[in-house]
Amino acid sequence: MRETRPGLLTLFLSVFKISAFTFGGGYVIVPLMRRRFSEELKWVAPEEMMDMIAIGQSAPGPIAVNTSILLGYRLMGLKGALVSVLGTALPPLIVLTVVSMFYDAFRESAWVAALLNAMRAGVAAVIADVVWTLAGGVFRKRRALPVALMVAAFLAVWAFKVSVVLVLLACGLAGFLDAWLRARRGGKEGAA
Repeated sequence: MRETRPGLLTLFLSVFKISAFTFGGGYVIVPLMRRRFSEELKWVAPEEMMDMIAIGQSAPGPIAVNTSILLGYRLMGLKGALVSVLGTALPPLIVLTVVSMFYDAFRESAWVAALLNAMRAGVAAVIADVVWTLAGGVFRKRRALPVALMVAAFLAVWAFKVSVVLVLLACGLAGFLDAWLRARRGGKEGAA
């Protein structure tokens, strides 16, 4: 899959740039990470990147940081994980430091308020793209269980206000049971 050899500097600069120039949290950063590392650099397969994103979302903490740690570790071990988490965390820390120094001026600025309101529309569009991409990957596999879990999880959280933690645990258990049953069926078919 890899067309270019992963390098620590390229990894750091890539995650730093993505983190520095995206607003709206992990769901905005994730498609940019997928595009950069799967499509442009071709360091990981798109399916593998989607798996890292799913794990990053399920783990405690910010999805962008979790995903960058997994990506860095996958590419270059512990050094890669440390470099990628540093590159992902530095831009928000720098911005928050500057904003906190000039908080009173920012709080009263009509320009800053207008800019933040305009960014909301862009963030909503990027999040819609993430949902579309993730859902498309699930539907392309043409398996009933993942589609049913996706629809059930959405309805449970949106319509019935079920805790996301419970939904994640239920989906994890269902996925584990599905994998276990498919492995057992595969073992019995091989023995016959």
